[in-house]
Amino acid sequence: VQLQASGGGLVQAGGSARLSCAASGRTFSSYRMAWFRQAPGKEREFVAAISWSGGSTYYADSVKGRFTISRDNAKNTVYLQMNSLKPEDTAVYYCAASSYRTGDYSYKNQYAYWGQGTQVTVSS
Repeated sequence: VQLQASGGGLVQAGGSARLSCAASGRTFSSYRMAWFRQAPGKEREFVAAISWSGGSTYYADSVKGRFTISRDNAKNTVYLQMNSLKPEDTAVYYCAASSYRTGDYSYKNQYAYWGQGTQVTVSS
């Protein structure tokens, strides 16, 4: 599966942004999807994940209550709605796909497919 992320940009602190990740292929609905992010000089970290059906979602503590992950299997797209953005949310955001149905959803090595990343910059 090929992934194409979009929707990043420059946002003021307290503002909102919505990321999209469009997937190719007819098997999108069978993949667990996730968003990770990587700030300069830091490791890539888990942000949010959603099960293949959309029935289960998971969030890093740092974004819980502010970010919402969702998916539209008919459109082969996963979204990340980001509200109340903070300067520490500044990073390149990556979408990822995993064929695993179980296991640690936050473990990046579970994800075999990655998008190219989209920059989100939050100004104070």
